[in-house]
Amino acid sequence: MLYQVLKIYVRFISHLFFHSINVDKKELLKTSGPLLIASNHPNSFLDAIIFDILFDIPVTSLARGDAFKNKRIFRLLRSLKMLPVYRIREGAENLNINYETFDSCIEIFKQKEGVLIFSEGLCVNEWHLRPLKKGTARLAFKAWDEEIPLKILPAGINYSSFRKYGKRIIINFGNFLEAGQFEAAITDGEKNTLFNKMLKEELQPLVYEIDKRDRAGLENKFGKTSAAARLLLALPALTGAILHAPLYLFVRLIVKLFFNKTDHHDSVMFGVLLLSYPFYIALLSIIAGLFTTAWGWTMIILLPVTAFCCAKYEVRKG
Repeated sequence: MLYQVLKIYVRFISHLFFHSINVDKKELLKTSGPLLIASNHPNSFLDAIIFDILFDIPVTSLARGDAFKNKRIFRLLRSLKMLPVYRIREGAENLNINYETFDSCIEIFKQKEGVLIFSEGLCVNEWHLRPLKKGTARLAFKAWDEEIPLKILPAGINYSSFRKYGKRIIINFGNFLEAGQFEAAITDGEKNTLFNKMLKEELQPLVYEIDKRDRAGLENKFGKTSAAARLLLALPALTGAILHAPLYLFVRLIVKLFFNKTDHHDSVMFGVLLLSYPFYIALLSIIAGLFTTAWGWTMIILLPVTAFCCAKYEVRKG
């Protein structure tokens, strides 16, 4: 229940935070399970949130294991359809838990749902496809060995910025990988190598390769808001910037103190704003309602509308 409610809420609120989410081959978002989405990983848990709200079927995300250490947090993350994957750096003694996670994925596939795996194995804020790990191949062959008709969907997620409010997000999908493309006679090592080779060939054109200093290249790939649109949006966007400044600047200050030098800054900003925004609307509406009831109700509408305009205005700096 918590997962379904949050999915609806985040789908709505995403329009207030991002300029746009453009998807190539939108029809694939209605793909039925069993489905394994194999993606690059440029922006921490925000990547998982984006894919989750886009697909019709429930999508369980594989996340770094150290986030699951606390039992209460484990139960919460599990209710949000997240499963732990441990790397050697997070303790070799935890690697056995990966087998349990893969077993859980098999059950998810049997329920005709989806799993999201980040095939690079780590998150880095960059426009670049990193070397692929073997986890995607191992999970795929485990499912196929159990005669599950699993489809692998290569996906490239690209952000116009890793720090800017009102960013553009572009998602590109490749061609499905299926069991029939791999010969049963070859060894496990050869199958994994072939799988990664084919997955890389699919992912490479989906993930933008841009130097972080190439502003012209970024603008060419993602586009920009026209001067006419910015003129129309200027007044409501300015109103939104003023109304939201106390919340946004406070959250940005706190997140910057703890996450500024990490690749999780953008995701943490989104997560904190996502959770705090309803309370901020309630607070300002109550304050406005102290003057007149009409102002209180107006604030409930005015805040999200002007936030939407801010995102569409697309602040150039950042």
